[in-house]
Order: sequence, then structure tokens, then C-alpha cells
Amino acid sequence: MKWVWRGLVLVLIAIAAVAGVVAVRTMTLRAPAAAAAVALPSAPQIDEAAAAARLGEAIRFRTISRTAGVVDDPDAFRALHAFLAQTYPRTHAAFTREFVNAFSLLYTLPGSDPAAAPILLLAHQDVVPVEAGTEEDWEAAPFSGALIDGMIYGRGAVDDKGSLIAILEATEALLAQGFAPRRGVILAFGHDEEVSGAGAAAMAALLRERNIRPWFALDEGMAVVLDEPTTGAPVALIGVAEKGYMSVRVTARAEGGHSSMPQADTAADKLARAIVAIRANPFEGGVQDGPAGALLDALGPRLGFMQRMAIANRWLFGGMIEAQVAQTGAGNAILRTTIAPTILEGGTKDNILPQEMHAIVNLRLHPRDSVESALAHLRAAVSDIEGVTVEPEGDPNEPSPVSSTEGDAYALLAAAAAAHAPEGAPVAPMLVLGATDSRHYVGVAENVYRFQPVWARQADLSRIHGTGERMSVGDMGRMARFYAQLIAAGAR
Repeated sequence: MKWVWRGLVLVLIAIAAVAGVVAVRTMTLRAPAAAAAVALPSAPQIDEAAAAARLGEAIRFRTISRTAGVVDDPDAFRALHAFLAQTYPRTHAAFTREFVNAFSLLYTLPGSDPAAAPILLLAHQDVVPVEAGTEEDWEAAPFSGALIDGMIYGRGAVDDKGSLIAILEATEALLAQGFAPRRGVILAFGHDEEVSGAGAAAMAALLRERNIRPWFALDEGMAVVLDEPTTGAPVALIGVAEKGYMSVRVTARAEGGHSSMPQADTAADKLARAIVAIRANPFEGGVQDGPAGALLDALGPRLGFMQRMAIANRWLFGGMIEAQVAQTGAGNAILRTTIAPTILEGGTKDNILPQEMHAIVNLRLHPRDSVESALAHLRAAVSDIEGVTVEPEGDPNEPSPVSSTEGDAYALLAAAAAAHAPEGAPVAPMLVLGATDSRHYVGVAENVYRFQPVWARQADLSRIHGTGERMSVGDMGRMARFYAQLIAAGAR
């Protein structure tokens, strides 16, 4: 009986110890304070209405990308280039402009200190097409650049001519004040981000060849979300990594023949089982590593006690948090590599059993995975289905490394983001689920970040690449001031 009591006492002591650790970690959870570490110079005056009008003009140039390696309308890009040169004369006089891959634009403003690494701002000129038959669903014609109720409408307003015009508004305003940087400033505007990013890759290769290693690169990718789902309140999300991209071709082979005498296991049966097996074996997730953990650390102090307790003690409650986050598609995508069958192919006639069936499965690779490890994972899932193979389709991209959230570059960016977010909104790191031109500058720039100070609600995000893409006049002014402060502070 004595041993029973001793065991019970030990259990109670262990419970008390765990409870104490949980309580202490909960009460001491603090958000990172990087945003408060940098004092920003005053932003120059920006004429928001004029900047919005110039964005509207830029939208009217139909710089559409449809196919990798093909420029649909070269004259549209040349006209945009002429417009930029005419509209921003100070920038084009002070910066050296180079054409890379014929249509990408590389601008360089040397600093007074050649030893100081330059800053690199990215944007892209091209836009995705408008789906045929949806034009009448827009509030204004998709390439009109029309201003309605404080909104500029048109394809590319957010993705990504808004950033391009805002950057040039910023440089033009700074140069009008006599801006002379100590640290150089480089602007890189790709022409085919929506299909391949070959222009960005060529500009990155040129910088590498010249032994230019920027202090940091900043591209599109994240924004100020006014109703971030974790807190329900505004959060400035800075992309510190982006997912890799890989599609695979799953092929199932079997005997063909007449459909009146099907064998027990047809190619269609095998392909169906393979897709189910792949989907039934998800990739490892987690809230301890990668951007997901850093995001929770930044947002945790804004939440209620029970949520703070779980976030501060992920060693104990990590599984519960992961299960909750993974309930939505977007939440699940933050945690792991995603698997999406997108194309099914096979068969030539309704009374012929196909000998081969194919599926294209698209993966967005989490930074913890690689092309090689993801391929091994998929092959293991179908290893017991005879006649099924899994091979890469096209040229996969590895996920980017996670950029630092502790250095001076992130502190500067966080301070600028906080200054142009709603008052009191936290700044948090985030994993970018799509692909941007910034992936080509990994290994060139010391760190690569992705952020635009656009204020958006979750419902607005479907307009990007969708119907009714738009940018507010207020966002145009906000973005121009943000870039101006970032350049002025970063280059001093």
C-alpha cells in the first residue's frame, strides 16, 4: 500500500510540475519586438490621386503572359516602358536602366559607399489573362484602369503593377528631395513572372555574375490582412519563405482490350487507387518548425488565455493546434506540403480499355521538404500498386529557405510594415503559398522577403487573378510612402 501512495505522490508532483511549466510559459509569452527597433525617416508627400491615375494608365497596357517563353504582345511591353520613362523622368535620369531578356527592366542607383550591400525591390510587369466570358462580371472593363468609388479597377492592379508604380512613385518623390543614398538601390521588374520568371532569373544571374549581393530583396506575396483568421483583427504578414512547386505524372498501365470483357484490374482502377493512396498519405505537418511557429509566436499574445496557453506550450498542445489549423485548406497549406490532383487523362473510345491512364498531381512543397524527398514520399504511397509509376512533370522548384526574422533587414521591414498598418496591428512572419519572382534571388540576396502594405480582407483575395481585381486610392498612397521610407531608411 505504501508503494501505491508513493506512486500517487510522484504522479501528483509530475502533474504539478507540468502545470507550473505551462503557467509560466503562458504568462511570459511575448511577441517579438523587431518593429520597434528602427526609427523611420518622414515619408515624402505623395499625391494619392495622381498615383492612382498613373496606375490606371499602366493597367491599360495589355502586358499579358499566357505561355512560358512567349511574349504575346511585345508592343504592349514597349509602350509600358516608354510610359514609365516619360512619367518618372527623375528616376530614369538618376538610375541606370538595362533591358534583360529583352523586356525585363533592371534599374541601378549606386550608393556613395561601394562596400555597402544594396537593397533590391522587385515587381513584375506582366499580368494573367481575363477568363473569356467573365468581362461583364467586372465593375469596370478589365483593362480600363477605371476609378470608381475610390478603387482603381483592372487586371494587374494588385498583381503586380500596383507595386511597380508605387516603387517608382517613391523613387521619384525621394529624388525630388535630393535623395543621395549611401547604400545602392536596385529595382528589378520582371516581364514573365506569371508563366516562368525567366526574366527575373536572368536578372538574378546578372547580379550574381557582377558579384552584387543585396542586403535584402523585397517582392510581392503578403499584405496587411484586416481580418486575419487567427485573431480576427488586422495583421501585417511578411512572407519569409515561399513554397516550392512540383507536378508529377502518375501513370497506370494494364492490359487493354474490348470494354465488353474488362479484366479485374484495369488501368483506370489502378489510377483511381493510386490517387486515393497518394491523397490518403499526407505529408508531415507541424507548428513547431518553420514560419508557422513564428507566426503563432507573433500572434499568441493577442489571443485569449486558453489560446495563449496552447501556443506557449506547443510541446504539449502542438497536435491539438495542428488539427485545428488544418481544418481549412489555407491553414493546412501553411503546415505541410499539399497534394492536389489536377488533370486526369486516358482512353480513346468508349468501348476500348486503355492500356495507360495518367494523372497530373500538383504539389506545393513546404520548406521542410524537397523535390527529392517529396518524390520518394509519393512513390512509397503507391509502391504496392503494380503498374503504377510516379515521375516529375516539367521543371520543379525547390521551396525557398526561410529568411531571418532576427536581423537588421527584417527589423527595418517590420518597422515600415507596422507604420503603414492599422495602429497597433502586429507584424508576423508568414509562409507564402504561391510562387513569386523572389525565388530566383535566393542565394543572391542575403535575405528575401515578400510584402505589400495593401489593406485587404480575406474576401478581397479572390479578386487577385479573378474577377474585379482592384486597388484602392488609399493603398496606392500608402504603398508609395512605405517604399519611400523603406528606401530612405535602408539606403542611409
